[in-house]
Order: sequence, then structure tokens, then C-alpha cells
Amino acid sequence: MSKPRVLAICIHNSARSQMAEEYLRRYGGDLFDVESAGIEPGALNPIVIRLLLEDGIDIRDKSTRSVFDLHRSGRSFEYVIAVCDPEAQERCPVFPAEKRRLHWPFPDPSKASGTDSQKLEYVRDIRDQIRQQVVRFVEDYRRNGTRE
Repeated sequence: MSKPRVLAICIHNSARSQMAEEYLRRYGGDLFDVESAGIEPGALNPIVIRLLLEDGIDIRDKSTRSVFDLHRSGRSFEYVIAVCDPEAQERCPVFPAEKRRLHWPFPDPSKASGTDSQKLEYVRDIRDQIRQQVVRFVEDYRRNGTRE
């Protein structure tokens, strides 16, 4: 039996969806096949790269992906998790082949301002929130075999 496919999505696939993908892979890789994408792929957020490295996750060689490319290739996903903040929710991509859509609203790391250490702390908090949400999701899935 194949593993359920999970897609984490946001606008640029540069920060939140990348973090969600990596933590889903770390904590639930035995359960799920995981990918991430965005509607306007951009460059990976360098602060996110640094903060994932703190957790031993190296995405320096990754690139961002387009949900449209995934759709054109005929991909389908059991779970599509939108990690856009409430302000961007209306722009957050809808993947048409999805069976279950979850919305985990997290602040946008690109809005971090101030000194380098202030930006790191702002995004570190978002990273930690995403990690905690992923751990809850995976634990619920392990207990119940599904998650709505």
C-alpha cells in the first residue's frame, strides 16, 4: 500500500511550506510522501535555511516549486496543507486534485524586520510553531490513521 501524499503550499514556497515539508518528512516520512510548492515560486529565504540547519536539516541545494507544474504533471495529494497567513489566505493556492485541505495559518517570515538577531528570533518562532503543528498532525495520524 502506498503512503498518502502530502503537499504543503504557500505563496512563494520560500519559507513556511519548505519548513512544513521538511518537518513532515522528519517526523512522518515513514507515513507520508511529502512535497511543497507555491503559486509564485521565489528564492529560498536565507533565514529559513539557517534556522533549519539549526535542526540538522539542510535545504541549501533545494529550489522552490510551482503548484501549477505539479498540477500539469497530473500529481494528486491526499492532504494539501496551506500554511499561508490569514491576510494571504485568499491568494493561497488551491490544488484541484486534493482530497483533504487543511489550513495552518502562520505569519509570513518575509515580514521579519529589525536587526539580524531580531529577524532570526521572529522566524525562529514561526519555525517552532510549524514544527509543533507538524508533530501534532503526525501524532494524530499515528493514533487515528487519518486527520481531518
